[in-house]
Amino acid sequence: MSGAPAAHRRARSNPDDVLVVGASAAGLATVEALRRGGYRGQLTVLGAEPHPPYDRPPLSKQILSGSWPADRAQLRPPAVLSALEAEFIVGDPAVGLDTATRTVHTAAGRTLTAEAIVVATGLRPRTLPGQHGLAGVHVLRTLDHALALREDLLRGPRVVVVGDGVLGAEIAATARAVGVPVTMTGPQSAPLATQLGPLAAGLLADLHTEHGVELRLGAAATGLTGRDGSVTGVCLENGEVLPADVVVVAFGAVPATEWLVGSGLRLENGLVCDSRSRAAEGIYAAGDVARWHHEHLDMSLRLENRTNATEQAVAVATTILGDDRPYTPVPYYWTDQYDARIHVHGVLSPDAEVSVVDGSVPDRRFVALYRRDGHVTGVLGWNMPKQARLRRQELLGASALVEGTS
Repeated sequence: MSGAPAAHRRARSNPDDVLVVGASAAGLATVEALRRGGYRGQLTVLGAEPHPPYDRPPLSKQILSGSWPADRAQLRPPAVLSALEAEFIVGDPAVGLDTATRTVHTAAGRTLTAEAIVVATGLRPRTLPGQHGLAGVHVLRTLDHALALREDLLRGPRVVVVGDGVLGAEIAATARAVGVPVTMTGPQSAPLATQLGPLAAGLLADLHTEHGVELRLGAAATGLTGRDGSVTGVCLENGEVLPADVVVVAFGAVPATEWLVGSGLRLENGLVCDSRSRAAEGIYAAGDVARWHHEHLDMSLRLENRTNATEQAVAVATTILGDDRPYTPVPYYWTDQYDARIHVHGVLSPDAEVSVVDGSVPDRRFVALYRRDGHVTGVLGWNMPKQARLRRQELLGASALVEGTS
């Protein structure tokens, strides 16, 4: 990979200490994989939020709907975390990294040095101009975000979801499930159009409409209106203003790498790594923040999903412990909206040739293959998760891609 860190030096099998920066799924999975692999050195986990590690997928669904209490999102109970014999420092974000000495500086003034550092700081949400300081405007990335948004939803207001991707669609579905009037807006022709292509995205649009979501798609949001410190509407690029009492800004996120500026590490839409998820000697990345070279796809890749957070963390841990294999997963994610469970394996190009090979689209239970240049590049399952997983073997180079996944 052009510009990637140097070739694949074998890591020391027993670094004296490992510092994981990021206390969510990828960070915890790194610690657990190290312990499973027999690592007995010092482990420290630094988290920006005040909570122990928790899962993010339930935030837009079970936590937001109120069907789960907040503590159910925790990834492990306190006794299990304690058994890892790792020090968890929470509520103190990293603000800088000295790459040469592998020293992390924190907002509270801590200085943490380790022989190996794993960057697992994830993402931060994109925002609209003028949204800060306006009451009723929310993003959804953290547990606290989800709880604050739920509190506003309970007032039964007019909600506008700015975002027509996975997160925006899930939030809209959850808000409708609790009886809140919802408008979804975004630049695409249908929800998840660029991720799923016209067939599945059109079906998803029908599903949202059937459940009462007003779709105002095809125009991007440009800003907000407000009165007396509270939001009143969303401005679209076509000049329209959508009235709103609550606005959820969910049109993407960017890698949380600001604290790495000046570190000398390569930052290009993520922390750039080699095929072993290594950004520099003794420095690795896992999860949403990591952009690494996928050897079998021969491309630089960054994946924003829960499955990759865990799988890449395990791969990083094995590399730290001395293994020297590239990380070559089959990309995979899922989304649950209303009664639809959508599973995606591989890469779905919006312009791909799509053929339904199992089930039936009218029955809303099917598996579709996505082909480009005659090769299968992706598999989508709609309420057929097992069948979709079996079909992923038909992906281009699937036998090579599957090798190395956990």
